[in-house]
Amino acid sequence: MFRFFENLVDPYTTYPHTNRPPTRLWRFMLDYTKPFRRVFVGAAVMSVVVAVVELWLIWVMGWVVDILAGEPAQVWATHGTALILLALFILLIRPALQALDVLILNNAIMPNLGTLFRWRAHRHVLRQSVGWFENDFAGRIANRIMQTPPAAGEAVFQVFDAITFSLAYVIGALVLLGQADPWLMLPLVIWFALYAALMTWTIRRVGPASKAASDARSLVTGRVVDSYTNIHSVKMFAHHDQEILYAKEAIDRTRATFQTEMRIYTIMDVTLVALNGLLIVGVTGLALTLWMQGAASVGAVAAATALTLRLNAMTGWIMWALTSLFRELGVVAEGMETIAQPITLTDSPDAVPLKLTKGEIRIRNLSHHYGRESGGLDDVSITIRPGEMIGLVGRSGGGKSTLVKLLLRFYDAEQGCILIDGQDISQVTQDSLRRHIGMVQQDSSLLHRSVRDNIRYGRSDATEDEIVQAARQAQAHDFILGLSDSYGNTGYEALVGERGVKLSGGQRQRITLARVILKNAPILLLDEATSALDSEVEAAIQDTLYGMMEGKTVIAIAHRLSTIAHLDRILVMDQGRIVEQGSHDALLAQQGLYAGFWSRQSGGFLDTRTRIAP
Repeated sequence: MFRFFENLVDPYTTYPHTNRPPTRLWRFMLDYTKPFRRVFVGAAVMSVVVAVVELWLIWVMGWVVDILAGEPAQVWATHGTALILLALFILLIRPALQALDVLILNNAIMPNLGTLFRWRAHRHVLRQSVGWFENDFAGRIANRIMQTPPAAGEAVFQVFDAITFSLAYVIGALVLLGQADPWLMLPLVIWFALYAALMTWTIRRVGPASKAASDARSLVTGRVVDSYTNIHSVKMFAHHDQEILYAKEAIDRTRATFQTEMRIYTIMDVTLVALNGLLIVGVTGLALTLWMQGAASVGAVAAATALTLRLNAMTGWIMWALTSLFRELGVVAEGMETIAQPITLTDSPDAVPLKLTKGEIRIRNLSHHYGRESGGLDDVSITIRPGEMIGLVGRSGGGKSTLVKLLLRFYDAEQGCILIDGQDISQVTQDSLRRHIGMVQQDSSLLHRSVRDNIRYGRSDATEDEIVQAARQAQAHDFILGLSDSYGNTGYEALVGERGVKLSGGQRQRITLARVILKNAPILLLDEATSALDSEVEAAIQDTLYGMMEGKTVIAIAHRLSTIAHLDRILVMDQGRIVEQGSHDALLAQQGLYAGFWSRQSGGFLDTRTRIAP
């Protein structure tokens, strides 16, 4: 039975991918909940049915009171069959209807709705560019992905569990009182008008207050996760107290927003109690007056009293349900600030896979300043021949990393273009472009997964023998066999920790090298590929690096000039431009920037502090 309802909606059903999701709350909710529309209709119908049954039972109670005025034997003889049928309805039919109602809500909607929201939100966010992620806290992004789905689920739950039920109940109550005497409808109508005014006042304030509180909570999460992710820096610089104060500022902002939210609820609660008192006195008092005038039966008085007491009990729940609905919608609205952001770096409509034949890279009038007036690249043009190995050197901020990011199309260039084998990289699919490029970064962060999974990230269909061979080539196999984690995993099964923190910098770099060796891409980017290795290990894998470069088009960034001195050509970058180029010996002969860098190296590292005139 449970499985039937749980499978009514497939949360992973196919859907059209859009780069610009709806940015308005209700359109966003309607777009995401399309697969649930038929189930929503069923939930609404069952909610109304349950409300009608509850009202009917109150009417039946009044009927029972009226028939008890006769002799017991006569009552049983006349109404015995009806009373037995009533008992069977209460014991069998009513629970079945209630079960159907909650099965649709609890088993068909709630688990699948949250799953669908989380799945689609994660897929959308993962399509964002590297630059998009660089502009926000990873913790805040993750928090919004995690808190939006349950908030959306709770909002939908309240619509069908409380809102639909309560509307049907109030309308039914008016009908029931009107049947007893039309005058009994008057206090209920007055109360409902005042109740609606209170709801309007509350809802207008709860939504913004909830969104502000949700924003504040996301900020706390972002700051706390930032501290935890960089715990080595926190401890190394003894900034424990500073991080506490940094988090406290956000925590205190959360407290202030939550206080504002709670003040609204307090005013609502107190006002609601006063309104409910008006409802009880109004309906019950009027019913008693009508009874004393002979215009209403004892059963009608009993039913009216029971109805008002039931409404009194329900109003708090309804109000909380409504405020919960709009509070959760406020959380969804806050989450939409991340989830509903458009994808700005996209494949062109007619993009085709990159066809790499030779590996020639042509850069034409390339400029990129990240939306600023300075920094980045400024009108760079260069041709890298197939199989040519290029070194990039220069001071920090000279444009080396920007050039590499544009080549990987982590950003779209503001001006100019990059051609690979004559194909503009802005006109090919991003995935095909990056599949043809292998990169070893200076920051060799790893995924918090096993060593095997991290190496296999280079090529997902690699065999075990290929993974081990790549690790051997990167001089990583021996230390991998000695690894273990707190879960009892060893060797290639051992988890490396978040960003690979359980490993040394050299170990992380060697696993990163193994991953790129396994990928075996025809274009190779090296960004300080051996910076984390000691001299002995570096010497041991130099032959591996040279083997990786053989036959590939290579761009290598290095501050240790000895690692690139043997390359075919060296480009010297300064202030976003290529100011010198040539072989190592030719650049030394020019007595320019490169020669100055070389003469000021200490231990083979580039002195970037002293400016040398070209």
